[in-house]
Amino acid sequence: MANETQETSMHLAQQRFKLRVWITSRLWAQVMAGMVLGFGLGLLLSEATGVVPPEIAEVIGLWLALPGQIFLALIAMVLIPLIFSSIVGGLVGAGSGEELRSVGLRLAAFILATTTVAATIGVALAQWLKPGVGLAGFSVPPGEPGPPSKTGLVSEMPDLSEPSTLPDLIANILPSNPTASIVQGDMLAVVVLALLVGISVTQVQRSRAAPFLALMEALLSISMNIVKWAMFLAPLAVFGLMAQLVMRTGLETMLGISGYVGAVLLGLAGLLVLYLLIALIFARVTPWRFLKVAGSNLLLAFSTSSSSAVMPVTIQSARQLGVPDNIANLVVPLGATMNMAGTALYQAVAILFLAQLAGVELTAAQTAAVIGTLVASSIGAPGTPGVSIAILINVATSMGIPVEGMVIILGVDRLLDMCRTVVNITGDLVAAVLLRAVGQTHTEIPA
Repeated sequence: MANETQETSMHLAQQRFKLRVWITSRLWAQVMAGMVLGFGLGLLLSEATGVVPPEIAEVIGLWLALPGQIFLALIAMVLIPLIFSSIVGGLVGAGSGEELRSVGLRLAAFILATTTVAATIGVALAQWLKPGVGLAGFSVPPGEPGPPSKTGLVSEMPDLSEPSTLPDLIANILPSNPTASIVQGDMLAVVVLALLVGISVTQVQRSRAAPFLALMEALLSISMNIVKWAMFLAPLAVFGLMAQLVMRTGLETMLGISGYVGAVLLGLAGLLVLYLLIALIFARVTPWRFLKVAGSNLLLAFSTSSSSAVMPVTIQSARQLGVPDNIANLVVPLGATMNMAGTALYQAVAILFLAQLAGVELTAAQTAAVIGTLVASSIGAPGTPGVSIAILINVATSMGIPVEGMVIILGVDRLLDMCRTVVNITGDLVAAVLLRAVGQTHTEIPA
């Protein structure tokens, strides 16, 4: 009897040990648990339940989101050196100039093609489902304020009076003041500077560039180590950010504009399936293999709604999919800044939604102009807070579409931002696996 009791105790201890190892070694499980618990707590503390007064709930939400703010701050602190050193190292390790041009041209073609397809899908879905028809009652008159939780976003939008034509966007890509771009956190300017420096390094004698390359390698290692520390906060960050989101948004808002939300989610799901098919057909990576490797990465992207914040994890996922280090270090940072097909799809649906909300009919030429503008802006837009909303306002205004319904879009922007970030990250990984064999005589395909 005593032996049986001892064996049972040992068995339970082994099971607890296995469970502890499973939880601590699987980031996706921790992230998923944080999402579920955060969603439940957010519903419990939302205004609809009335468990706590809204003022107290807002304070609780701020404290719950503190680990998430610290997590994002740690990532943001090393983001610029991480991107810069990754791109420079990737360019130097890409091989000859011919191989480098091959990678660049194929990546540019992939981004342009998929972004155009995404914007077209968004327009087609919005014209088919017509999510804005019959929702005039949700529109807010011009004089009324929007949701308090989003006023900070509107106040941070760029100056809409500045020119935003395509030639201006192209000219402004080059960083005239790199130091100011770094201080302001302009990721696109940092990427362009890193590209120019990396290409220039390949044209310099190896012996002269060796100290600089050693500095870049050390900078990359240090940045990745800080990111590794930040990842310990990821489950708590997911829990707090999800709870705050649900508390502020509420289910009533989501149900009221479920047609708009459903149209965006349907389009993003279609784009996700397209990416998985591209990886299967052209790179021989099955959807099961892709999702198994990148699952925790996509969950973290969904929770943080930031392609840049999860970029180190994306690079690691690309390596696990058989992408060489030089290709992963080059393609993923570029994709995190410029490959925004999910954002283009979301903006296309939003523009048509605003038009339908206001009863404005767009001609075929105007619809084509919307697609072209969104493709150019999503690829070349600077990393300014609120720039996505600013682009929507600019395009809508140029088409004669009233923007009073923007308050509806702002109400669910965070949720849709989380979803389109997942699609954007998937696009970055698919681009990486498509380009993994460039410059290599033989590349093994992972099982």
